[in-house]
Amino acid sequence: MQLKVILNSIEKYKGFIYSDIGWDGNEKGKSLLIKVKPRKGSKGFCSGCGKRGPCYDTGKARRFQYVPLWGITVFLIYAMRRINCKTCSAPTVEMVPWADGKKQITKSFEWFLAGWAKKLCWKEFSDTFNSSWDTVFRAVEMAVEWGRLRMDLTAISSIGVDEIQWQCGHKYLTLVYQIDTHCKRLLWIGEARTEATIRSFFDWFTPERSACLRFIASDMWKPYLKVIAEQASTAVHVLDRFHIMAHINKAINEVRAGEARKMKERGLEPALKNSRWCWLKRPENLTPAQETLLNGLLKMNLKTVKSYILKEDFQNFWLYKSPAWAGKFLDDWCLRTMRSRIDPMKKVAKMLRRHRPLLLNWFVAKGTISSGVVEGLNNKVKLVTRKAYGFKSPRTIKAALYHNLGGLPEPKLTHRFC
Repeated sequence: MQLKVILNSIEKYKGFIYSDIGWDGNEKGKSLLIKVKPRKGSKGFCSGCGKRGPCYDTGKARRFQYVPLWGITVFLIYAMRRINCKTCSAPTVEMVPWADGKKQITKSFEWFLAGWAKKLCWKEFSDTFNSSWDTVFRAVEMAVEWGRLRMDLTAISSIGVDEIQWQCGHKYLTLVYQIDTHCKRLLWIGEARTEATIRSFFDWFTPERSACLRFIASDMWKPYLKVIAEQASTAVHVLDRFHIMAHINKAINEVRAGEARKMKERGLEPALKNSRWCWLKRPENLTPAQETLLNGLLKMNLKTVKSYILKEDFQNFWLYKSPAWAGKFLDDWCLRTMRSRIDPMKKVAKMLRRHRPLLLNWFVAKGTISSGVVEGLNNKVKLVTRKAYGFKSPRTIKAALYHNLGGLPEPKLTHRFC
């Protein structure tokens, strides 16, 4: 089977034919050159208005990088025709079906690059296919732009809002995910984590779609709470157990560190040394050594022990089915914590009292909505940024995250290059 037959079966362009095929040797290796010619008597399409027009001249032959064949770099060679367009009232260069604008790569190669960019490090991938990092990035950006314009935003009933730190110096991104059972994907990315940022999401999402939301999961960041209450008042706003328990664990660790420091200053035995994870882990996740150490520490009269007992007792909160009984348990737990005279734990109790209605929404949603999905997607975000060894601009990281986690649609190509 000849190469022309293969090309015509995979990508046949109306009004054009594949003519000569030859080699181009240089110091980097050989390249395959495939010349393309217009069919005799065919008219070209104006790049300005897209209408057909008569051709009167040709320019210098241009190279368009194509999908590599057997590891060999492939170029399409074509001399662009000039069109005397009556609509544009000026001579224009023709529009070709295999490339957009002044790009030096074909559409097939762009989608080929974008597909592999999901799986490999951009730098290593670009070197493998004799391309550049910028070319790969532009291909990913093209795929993201195409998919974002065509993504389906209907039937979204549950979203999760969270933030990640993507660079040092308190540089955050606000991420909004769709967390419905039938679809889990990244919906939107905004710079910083301010009120203006989350308002921008609801402006993009439109008030009509916001009114259809049933559940929203987030942490207790004040700008998020304020804007969500204004823009999606009909949705049940759930504060997830992951963030609540994270605050309690942080308080326990603060108590342990402070108590260990005081014991050292008094010259007492460092009983709390190397015990950090004993207090933070769930009992079923402890190693045998940690379990033995914890059993010994629980016999001591320490503030850390009291904090740990309060934490384990609070786990019963999530077992309730009725919001009323869960609220009664929460009030009782907060009262006992306030009487414990342990400042970090008292701070947590005050925080839980302030957000009591949102906490009880967990039971209104019957535990079906969880930010655990959001945290899982956040881990994938970290993997994407780590795979690319970090990004220097928000534009780049947005393109990478949308491309990997956005669940974006792709065009139906005549052939998928693997």
